[in-house]
Amino acid sequence: MEYIIRPMEKSDWGEIVEIYSQGIQSNNATFNTSCPSYEEWDNSHIKECRFVAEYDSEVLGWAALSLVSARECFKGVAEDSIYIDLNHWGEGVGEKLLNALLEESEKCGFWTVQAQIIQNNSVSIRLHEKCGFRMVGYRERIAKDRFGMWRNIVIMEHRIKSDIEGGCDCDMVKAMKKEQEMA
Repeated sequence: MEYIIRPMEKSDWGEIVEIYSQGIQSNNATFNTSCPSYEEWDNSHIKECRFVAEYDSEVLGWAALSLVSARECFKGVAEDSIYIDLNHWGEGVGEKLLNALLEESEKCGFWTVQAQIIQNNSVSIRLHEKCGFRMVGYRERIAKDRFGMWRNIVIMEHRIKSDIEGGCDCDMVKAMKKEQEMA
């Protein structure tokens, strides 16, 4: 199957929600119990770092970055989100999406992309390892899932190979800097 990786568009939102809902139902991909509105999601994810995998006008999966902190010292650190339609697991969609996201993150000036993965999500852990992430931490009983069970997470990170001094210069960071200057 030949699919393309392209920037995410607002018109993809319906399919993105369907795929995200699969992750919620799996109880292994997120602690969220419902999908956010497009506006909430849009405001919390970096516009330059959002991609979908598409085949024949169907979204097979998506990946995006969000900032880990508004603090200046962390302006080059982002967290990834990646979700693949269950019908397309094992087709290489996740690897292509995550590699595209990492490539764009470097262009945007990020020096670290991290992932916080529920410990039982071995598929996501293997995907991240395949794309050059390494485990840097473990958080025990960090949050309860939608059934009230305590869950652990694995913290993984991918360090950008090039030496980036200035940090991220994406629109979200520019807006945060402006807010801090006005305060």
